[in-house]
Amino acid sequence: MMTDLKDIVYYGIGFLVLSLVTSIISAQLLCRILVDTDITIAIGAIIGFMIPSVFMVPVLLALFGGNKLFCNRYCGRGLLLAKLGGEWKWSRNRATQELLVAKWFRFGFLCFFMAMFGNMLWQTYLVATQAQSLREVVTLLWTFKVPWAWAYTAGSSSAWVAQYAFGFYSVMLTSMLLGLVVMALFKPRTWCTFCPMGTMTQMICKMKK
Repeated sequence: MMTDLKDIVYYGIGFLVLSLVTSIISAQLLCRILVDTDITIAIGAIIGFMIPSVFMVPVLLALFGGNKLFCNRYCGRGLLLAKLGGEWKWSRNRATQELLVAKWFRFGFLCFFMAMFGNMLWQTYLVATQAQSLREVVTLLWTFKVPWAWAYTAGSSSAWVAQYAFGFYSVMLTSMLLGLVVMALFKPRTWCTFCPMGTMTQMICKMKK
C-alpha cells in the first residue's frame, strides 16, 4: 500500500511539472505568432493550455505504469457519473449496448473526437493569425449553438484566447452531455467504455503487455 502511495506521489509531481512545462512552451509558441505579446496574454495562455495538458496524466500513467489507474480511480467525470448513476440512482442500470463496446465504434469515436479537437486548435490558430475573426459561440454536439455570448466581454482577453475557450468548452460540454445520456440509459459509467482517453490508455496498456 505504501509503495503504491509513493508511486502515485512521484507520478503526481512528475505530471504537474510536465504539464507546467508543456503549458509554458505552448504559450511561448503561440505568443510568437502574435504581434502583441503582453504579459496578460502569456498568463492567459499558460492557464488555458495547462487544462488540456493535464490530459497527459492518464496517458503517462499507462505508459509508465502499464495500467488504467487514472480512469479507474481518479477520473473526475467517471467518479461523477458513478455518483449520479450509482448512489443517486439516476441510471436505469441496463446492460450496455454491444455497439458502444464494439472495437470499430470505440476507435472510430476516438478518431472523430481527435479530429474535432484538432479543428478547435486550427480555428484558434486562424484567429491568432487574424485569418479569421472570433466566433463567439459554444456548440453542443458540434451542431447546436448554445447562447453563451453573455459569458464573454469583448476586449477582456485576446481574440485567440477567447476562441480557444469557446472551442474547448464546446468539446467538454458535448462529451459531458453524451456521458450523462448513456449513464441514464445504461450503466452509470457507460461513457467509460468508449471514452477517447480510455481507448487511448487501453491501447497503450495492451502494447506494453
